[in-house]
Amino acid sequence: MAKKRYIKDQATGVSAKKHLGQHFLKDESVALDIANTLTHKGYKNVLEIGPGTGVLTKYLVEQNINLIAMDVDGESIQHLVDTYPNENLQILEADFLKEDLQDYFGEEQFAITGNFPYNISTQIVFKTLEIKEQVPEFTGMFQKEVAQRICAKEGTKARGILSVLTQAFYDAEYLFTVPPTVFVPPPKVDSGVLRLTRKVDYSLGCDEQMLRRVVKTAFQQRRKTLRNSLKSFDISDKLKEDTIFGQRPEQLSVAQFIALTQKLEEDAVSTND
Repeated sequence: MAKKRYIKDQATGVSAKKHLGQHFLKDESVALDIANTLTHKGYKNVLEIGPGTGVLTKYLVEQNINLIAMDVDGESIQHLVDTYPNENLQILEADFLKEDLQDYFGEEQFAITGNFPYNISTQIVFKTLEIKEQVPEFTGMFQKEVAQRICAKEGTKARGILSVLTQAFYDAEYLFTVPPTVFVPPPKVDSGVLRLTRKVDYSLGCDEQMLRRVVKTAFQQRRKTLRNSLKSFDISDKLKEDTIFGQRPEQLSVAQFIALTQKLEEDAVSTND
């Protein structure tokens, strides 16, 4: 059985666990910059995922918010409890991916922020999309490549499933890049900080599950045109003549994907009649 690797942060004594994807931020100015990515528009509640040694938590507790810090690492949790015994802060040893957030926020709106573990960062985004009705704002730090992928616009190579599905509901901004040297232990890649702001009107005009299916199917064969990658939808010959099917998935905007989904829904109905 392979041994788990731990690297201790000398300032706090908390060990970074490789199996948890932990890289502790040690630069105070970067932590402050991330804390300031929150705009506090339309919410008072904030959930910090993966607080680690609390370098970001330190600046979040200074804001006029109701803050919950959630981490799966018991050592980090104990350090936070010892460091912030009297703050207006709820500290939870829990797994964001497994929690029902209504247990903590009820029906209220809440923002999400954090220095997200690389190994679950995309899962964090996908779960956020599942609870988008309660999350008006999402900010945080990812591996740079992942952050760029989330924010990628149509016509770029980074465009993919994550880009389209996120941007269907949120405006995505890539804010700034963070070098490996500000972490303990330093990762092998740069990190990137982004902000997602939920659209005022994020209703799709098509079935959400159908949109997900169309986007995922299209990008599974991203080098092919939609006419070839979407064959499993049994598209009528008439619809195949639409010029949109001559394009590749990364060329389409969110609005075009929604329009495509609507056409496929209408085509399925007319075919079955």
